[in-house]
Amino acid sequence: MESPPDTVLAAFELSGEAVLLPGGQGETWRVRDVVLKPVGVVAEAVWRAEVLAGLPEGLGFRVARPVRAGNGDWVVDGWEAGEFLAGATDVGRPDDVLRAGAAFHEAVAELPRPEFLDVRDDPWAYGDRVAWAEQPAGGSPAYQELVGELLEARRPIESTAQVVHGDLLGNVMFADGLPPAIIDWPVYWRPPAWAAAVAVVDALCWYDAKPELAARWAHLPEWGQMLVRALIYRISTDEAARGPAIWTADHRDAYQTAIDVALGYTR
Repeated sequence: MESPPDTVLAAFELSGEAVLLPGGQGETWRVRDVVLKPVGVVAEAVWRAEVLAGLPEGLGFRVARPVRAGNGDWVVDGWEAGEFLAGATDVGRPDDVLRAGAAFHEAVAELPRPEFLDVRDDPWAYGDRVAWAEQPAGGSPAYQELVGELLEARRPIESTAQVVHGDLLGNVMFADGLPPAIIDWPVYWRPPAWAAAVAVVDALCWYDAKPELAARWAHLPEWGQMLVRALIYRISTDEAARGPAIWTADHRDAYQTAIDVALGYTR
């Protein structure tokens, strides 16, 4: 990924070397105390900036305050900017991640549903719609075999949707003496328990978490159905983003472990 062009740096009134940061899909750059990254859907980036700029302090978490360009815009030539925060992500602390996510979701609970969700079109939006039966599940035989039990176990739910962070586990940073920081917010309109379930599923599949993690959060509403939908979301997104070649034996086995845990909460 190329670094932000000089025109973007000038627009945000920045000077100095742009340093590529780890993570962020190799697209995130730091210039002094400002982080720059390309945006996907401009309307989402603008909406998110307005929300984050307006959140009060002292809510039990930090956010990277967005930085306006000199002309007042949040996005310039496909780039957005935010303050650099101290800390590092830690996927080995899923319970702390989930607690930070709960505080964040409480803070944004009253926001209305953003319109850009209707036009977002990428593998993650596709997987989300499949998970919630807003779009049919279709894919390779390996995908169909893996997701079949989950689709059969899916039932209607009553939980209320709100804006949530759909990728918490790798996007909560920790620093000594500071509240956890919520970063890189992909916006979804789903129950907060689903966002927690996505983080739990990710930890079970890829970061050696034990089934006891799911048990510790089983007090969340309609937990089994949230785990089922979280898995359908991740599996469907994998198929859409990377195609049938993703379904190696190891990849299927990683999901199967979490599937077995999730189905245990639906019986």
